[in-house]
Amino acid sequence: MPINRWKPLPLLIGAALAAGAPPVAVAEPAPGTVEVADYYQDAEGKTGEELKTALHGIISTGTTTLTYDEVWDALKVTDQHPADAASITLLYSGEPRSKDSNGGGADEWNREHVWPKSHGDFGTAPGPGTDVHHLRPTDVTVNSERGNKDFDLGGSEVGEAPGNRTDADSWEPRDEVKGDVARMVFYMAVRYEGAGGFADLELNDQVDNGSAPYLGRSSVLREWHRQDPPDAAEQRRNDVIYERFQHNRNPFVDRPEWVGAIWG
Repeated sequence: MPINRWKPLPLLIGAALAAGAPPVAVAEPAPGTVEVADYYQDAEGKTGEELKTALHGIISTGTTTLTYDEVWDALKVTDQHPADAASITLLYSGEPRSKDSNGGGADEWNREHVWPKSHGDFGTAPGPGTDVHHLRPTDVTVNSERGNKDFDLGGSEVGEAPGNRTDADSWEPRDEVKGDVARMVFYMAVRYEGAGGFADLELNDQVDNGSAPYLGRSSVLREWHRQDPPDAAEQRRNDVIYERFQHNRNPFVDRPEWVGAIWG
């Protein structure tokens, strides 16, 4: 499904040269300016399970599936720090970290599955295990501390990521990304519905879900979505994933009202 976007950079430069003008730098358009009406045409006017089914069809069609190794390079683009092109932004702390310091050692960054890979036992298999819409750069130690905990309020502050809180069975991200986290989870619950040998991922309103294909708490995630609406950085990330990597979109970034239309 084509998205109506800006003219490619080579065409713009070529037009300038043909007119006798020197080439100039052409800035990428502001985030959130992509026309998405055609992309979601089959979902318009629907609610509840009918809307969820329509969105699943849209975001599952014509996609590109990455390998787990390819995720490293994708995250260096999708999560590039806005003030430092040589760095990525860590999800839970918001700090910059050198793109080249990815790995598994202390003070390096790795690939956080916002929907934990054990919740549905999909591991790092291409598909849910490599879907960049819910994979984010995080500090290795912080990623380990989050583990496979569900999302909820409360707990003790995380020492290496102030503003985040955790206890034995839940994780509360910092305020600035609460909505981002919620929308990644909503995406996963719509994108993966039991096809391809993977589990049917669903929200529920509890914690300590273990290896079951559920993630909670849904009531808290819906509140975080309302409190922290999509910002320019989240919209840009959605655009980049669509344009350069997976060729699908997170509908809840584009149309936040659809969260209430499906889950209330």
